Amino acid sequence: MKCSRCGRPAFAKFRRHNAAFCEECFDLFFERQVEGAIRRKRMFTRDERVLLGVSGGKDSMALWHYLHRAGYRVFGVHVFLGIGEYSEKSREVVTDFARSHNLPLTVLNIQDFIGCSLPEATRRLRERASCSLCGSIKRHILNRFAFEEGFSVYATGHNLDDEAATLLGNVLHWHIDYLAHQDPHLPSPHPKMTRKVKPFYTLTEEEILRYVELHRIPFVPEQCPLSQRAKSLDYKEALALLEERSPGTKHMFFLGFLEKGKAYFARSLTPPELRECQRCGMPTTQEVCSFCRTVERLKAKEVKNHAHSRRE
Repeated sequence: MKCSRCGRPAFAKFRRHNAAFCEECFDLFFERQVEGAIRRKRMFTRDERVLLGVSGGKDSMALWHYLHRAGYRVFGVHVFLGIGEYSEKSREVVTDFARSHNLPLTVLNIQDFIGCSLPEATRRLRERASCSLCGSIKRHILNRFAFEEGFSVYATGHNLDDEAATLLGNVLHWHIDYLAHQDPHLPSPHPKMTRKVKPFYTLTEEEILRYVELHRIPFVPEQCPLSQRAKSLDYKEALALLEERSPGTKHMFFLGFLEKGKAYFARSLTPPELRECQRCGMPTTQEVCSFCRTVERLKAKEVKNHAHSRRE
């Protein structure tokens, strides 16, 4: 198998592009995909301080490596969720990477914000799906950190597979508001909310994995133990089947939506009226934000469980 660009021996073939690349040409392909996404969506410049959420998984670690290598001013932030060995390994991977590359990193412990670990929060609030609860809590913690530390942009490693799966779920349930908002670049709707960007939105998991393997980037290969029943995994599986039979399906689905479909939903969207939460002061559509309500419910459940155990 030869490289489609230079004719040298190839190390990887990608069916959706009908192309194979040697290591050097793949690096160039990868760079063009990321830089094209950053430029096309006007995500950030090399002069801006970019806050990057690093979980320890392959996507965020690959983005951390790339942005640093490409000369961007990137600052890592990791939320320690307290999910046993999985969280311990994740923290070890990101702290070792930051240390070996002399990169700035802040580790935030979820327990300092909600009073318990994520598994404990999931046990107390059984009516909430673990991924939904985790996402809601992390969004608040990271947005607050970004605002307090003066970052104007927050980046994540979400890839084409992630975005296509999210889009499929939103279409199946006709979540009009989510469809109107889904974009690799979400502007800030409030002075206390940082704009959010996804530089990997045109790259697949397979392509990112190849980049990680090529550059020997450490990452945690295991899936989060609490995400096993997440619907997004079902959507990814369905799209993977379509992709296998028709390479390029995910690309056409998501990028086609951005180009041709999103505008139809955005027209009917009424921007929410944001106010500041009476408890924490962060933006919300209600008097008390969902994060503060979640913390109050967690505390109430803890008191109730403690009283119940004492009676026994």
